[in-house]
Amino acid sequence: MKKSILIFMGVFALVFNAKAQDGFENILFADLSDANELTKGYLTPAAEALIFGMSNGWYHTAKVHKPFGFDIAIGGNFSFAGDNQNNFDINSLKLSNKITKNPSTSPTIFGKGAAAVNAFEVTIPANSDPNINGGTHPELKRNFTMPDGYRDELPLNSVPTPVVQLSLGLPAKFEATLRFVPNVGSNETKANLFGLGLKKEITDWFGPMDKTPLHISLLGAFTNMTISHNIKDPNGNDINITNGLAELKLNSYTFQALASLNFPIINLYGGVGYTSGSSTLRLAGEYDLQYSDGINNYNRTLKDPLTLDYDASGFTTTVGARLSLGFFKIFGAYTLQQYNTATLGVAISIR
Repeated sequence: MKKSILIFMGVFALVFNAKAQDGFENILFADLSDANELTKGYLTPAAEALIFGMSNGWYHTAKVHKPFGFDIAIGGNFSFAGDNQNNFDINSLKLSNKITKNPSTSPTIFGKGAAAVNAFEVTIPANSDPNINGGTHPELKRNFTMPDGYRDELPLNSVPTPVVQLSLGLPAKFEATLRFVPNVGSNETKANLFGLGLKKEITDWFGPMDKTPLHISLLGAFTNMTISHNIKDPNGNDINITNGLAELKLNSYTFQALASLNFPIINLYGGVGYTSGSSTLRLAGEYDLQYSDGINNYNRTLKDPLTLDYDASGFTTTVGARLSLGFFKIFGAYTLQQYNTATLGVAISIR
């Protein structure tokens, strides 16, 4: 599991690593309203995929443990974007007239290949920006490059989310599940995860069905994950960063009806329900950006420039199978939703 969350952290850090030509921070050369729109267009598929991915992997059977029986599951979810989410339409963003040159499309984080170099040109009218020389400045221009797509860097061309959880049987055919990962990572990138789920088996509501291999349950769960990355100063003349920080907070909720056919070795399971969630990206620190009027250079200083919110929701349908080798279980599932998700994992189960 630690490896799974470290993979996700590596993807996040990759996006925000400052580079002189194509780092994410170059979006800040645009007017802040335009920077918000461009950032949303670039990151929306990943933010939404994470919300759906975090809501998966909560179960590998509808049958609950006996009181104080338990299992420990470790695995990962891999959420996939469609081909229509490899690029985003620049024209649909309705950017301000300060963007005087731009391509029609640009890669999202799920895109493949490099963004067009210096494809965007921003013009800042004279004396219009209080962040430049106290608001006294000539007309300034600047070209900048959007960040590249990272499809080839993503495991299985997907956004991964970790699964590590403990499930405990309770009286009255309830089962509680805890997800918990303390702060892991390095001095530059850290992440933590917490989640709670509650499953109630209702097989006996249907009379003699509780004597068959079929089990039916209801599940409600939420997951919270926070990941932060210290952005390095690229040490270039065009941008200088002090105390740069990118922080992503995610919350997801899911409510599902579950069913499983439990046989001695093979278990077939599935669920239908609804998933929703939100995420907030905060870009903090001080960013000194350099512009020119063709003769002199001027610095534009921004503090804590971006806070973006993302929301996602939709219906979800899961089918899966589990192989039981005594106490040891191997399970896999596929979920049809806005961002289809594959789940793979292992568990040790003691009823």
